[in-house]
Amino acid sequence: MFKVYIFCFILFLTSFIAKAQVKTPQQRLDSLLLLNQSHPKEDSMKVVILKEIYRQYIRLKNTAKVEEFVFRTIVMAQKTNQKNYEAEAFYRFGLYHHTFANYQKAEEYYTKAIEKFIALKDLDWVAGIYLNMGEMYYRIPDYAKGLEVNQKAIAIYLKTGNEIDLASCYTNVAGIYQDLGQQDNALFYLKKALKIFSQAGEDTRGVAVVYNTIGRAYFTASSDELIKMGVEPSQKNEISLESFTKALRIAKIINDNGVQGVANKNLGGVYEAMGQRGLALKAYEKSVEHNKKEDNSREYGFSLLALGDFYEQDNNYSKSREFLLEALNIGQLNKLLELQRNAYLSLSKVEEKQKNFNQSLNYYRQYILFKDQIFNQEKEKEITRRQLQIDFSVKEKDYQLKQQVTDGELQRQVLLARQQQQKLVLRQQELTLSDQEKSLQRLTFLKRQADLENEKRAQGDVLKQQKLKAALKDKEISLQRTELRVNRNINIFLGVLAAVLFASALFVFYAQHRTAKLNKIVSEQKLELEKLGKVKDRIFSLVSHDMRTPVNSLISFIQLLEGGNISQEKLTRYAANLKNTLGYTSAMMENLLNWASSQMEGYRPILEKFDAELCARDVINSLQIGANEKNIKIENKIKSGILCLADMNMTSLVLRNLISNSIKFTANNGWIKVNAIQTESHILLNITDNGRGLSQSQLLMFNQPGNQEIGESTLGTNRERGTGIGLVLCKTFTGLMNGSLEVVSKQNEGSTFTLQLPKAT
Repeated sequence: MFKVYIFCFILFLTSFIAKAQVKTPQQRLDSLLLLNQSHPKEDSMKVVILKEIYRQYIRLKNTAKVEEFVFRTIVMAQKTNQKNYEAEAFYRFGLYHHTFANYQKAEEYYTKAIEKFIALKDLDWVAGIYLNMGEMYYRIPDYAKGLEVNQKAIAIYLKTGNEIDLASCYTNVAGIYQDLGQQDNALFYLKKALKIFSQAGEDTRGVAVVYNTIGRAYFTASSDELIKMGVEPSQKNEISLESFTKALRIAKIINDNGVQGVANKNLGGVYEAMGQRGLALKAYEKSVEHNKKEDNSREYGFSLLALGDFYEQDNNYSKSREFLLEALNIGQLNKLLELQRNAYLSLSKVEEKQKNFNQSLNYYRQYILFKDQIFNQEKEKEITRRQLQIDFSVKEKDYQLKQQVTDGELQRQVLLARQQQQKLVLRQQELTLSDQEKSLQRLTFLKRQADLENEKRAQGDVLKQQKLKAALKDKEISLQRTELRVNRNINIFLGVLAAVLFASALFVFYAQHRTAKLNKIVSEQKLELEKLGKVKDRIFSLVSHDMRTPVNSLISFIQLLEGGNISQEKLTRYAANLKNTLGYTSAMMENLLNWASSQMEGYRPILEKFDAELCARDVINSLQIGANEKNIKIENKIKSGILCLADMNMTSLVLRNLISNSIKFTANNGWIKVNAIQTESHILLNITDNGRGLSQSQLLMFNQPGNQEIGESTLGTNRERGTGIGLVLCKTFTGLMNGSLEVVSKQNEGSTFTLQLPKAT
């Protein structure tokens, strides 16, 4: 029953995590932490939750939290006797350190995980961890330990029948032997791996990788090793070419850019060795193309390096330099020391061939610098190679007889390696001294060549300067003789000509400038006269039309009064109509007179300080009766003490026209708000209503700078009449007071007129 319960919980947790896949990593972690808090019981379910939490922290690369929850999982697994979770936690923590190249910690936790899985008799896990450790030791490099753990993994896979992972182990062991320069031993394991991979299908990545590696084994083998491998040295290139071609064919079928890139680079090397330089160039170019697609910086950089070296051998130095510099840049961006070292050496050779000894010397110095940086790595590899050549043959023979190496034998081999260590170190020191001597000789040669080049260049420059000075001297003497004869006449002629030209230029410039100025003034005056003519025509039209009706109404009303036979009710109604008509006429006449005054020459506003709130209050009070008739609420939100620098009478007239317009075009029960905003240099008076608003064409016409045209009069919401001159008068007076007037409106939603005036200081 308990096992069924745990299984159901695991299904629930799996479902929970699956639903959280749409979340971000942090959101998934937060959900797991919340689940952990809601499950305080220390049981098997708690172990599963803790495991998922530390794995989420691994994805987020939070080392401190990974360590915390790994050990919490281990403690909880020990309490609940979940040994498999304890072992997996050690493995995951080791793999985490392995990823970040913290090999010492990785080895520690891998070893603990192996101990736990051995106790659980879970050989698949044990072999898998050995396989990971083999890759780790290969990177350090520690080939002895790498071979040891791969042999242990091989023994387990042979026992469990895991063919694919067994083939991977064989490939790893072959890689170790290739690094050690033992190509015959590498080939032995590669053939084993190829046989297993081929059983799963000929056109697979494993087969392609093995063919590629087999080709490298043949191509890099010495003549003695080729004979051991059963191949004549003269057949080396053909056999290598066959393997690389097979690898490339399979890589094309499975569309693997990585394998295609490596295979093409290897093919380029073979074609180059066979003297088929056209095919070699195509192969190198294909290698660059595929490695760039794969986004593998290391392989892409080395393929560029190979192409650059190829062009250097063809004496195409510009292209060679281009690809070598690109390879160097990739090495610098990705901190690939070997790529940078080799690129600097190749660039030094290119510059040396072009006799640029200074630049060649600089590149070679950089080459030595990077060579020194990776010297310790190379030294360790060299010592390990010599060491393994002593003891690996013993291990290998034992393995081929399918005998496992005991701990005692391993200890004896390690002791033997230590005894040989001192000899190897001495040998390495000899190699180092020899290499340093060669580098010093090359440096001395390049330095001498650079000095000679600089000296030769300096001598050539001196000779050129002397010849140039002599030629210049001769020319100067000849010119001086000629100049003495003609200078006097030329100077007189040029002086007179310059004076005439200068005077002519001044006269033409002055005339053109004066003409342009007069034309501009005439054009502006003409435009103003045309505008005034239009305004005058419009005003006469308004006066002739709008004055006739109220005068006729007044005459008719007087005639009715003279007759004396009119009822009181009709008299009251006629009087009200006449009052409205005469009120409209009075407002029109006031606006016309004010506009006429503004057009008089010499008319200037009286600029003075005044309180904007007081001015607005007086205007609102004078218009309140008209607003009350439509039950329109007018709110004055201007605070007292806001001072404007303008003509108070003009400002009152502008506000009166704007508020009257708002009353006219606002429906019954509407509202009008008047407020003020202060800036550093201006006062903004806003009149806002919820009335009819302006159309788009009216907005564009009103907000157009310099527009003085009188618009068509529009009836109000209660059919109130207007003249159309009010807003034009507002804009005219606002301009006279150094202000501006703009409107923002949306039809059927209302308008906001903004009157901007200078602020009083």
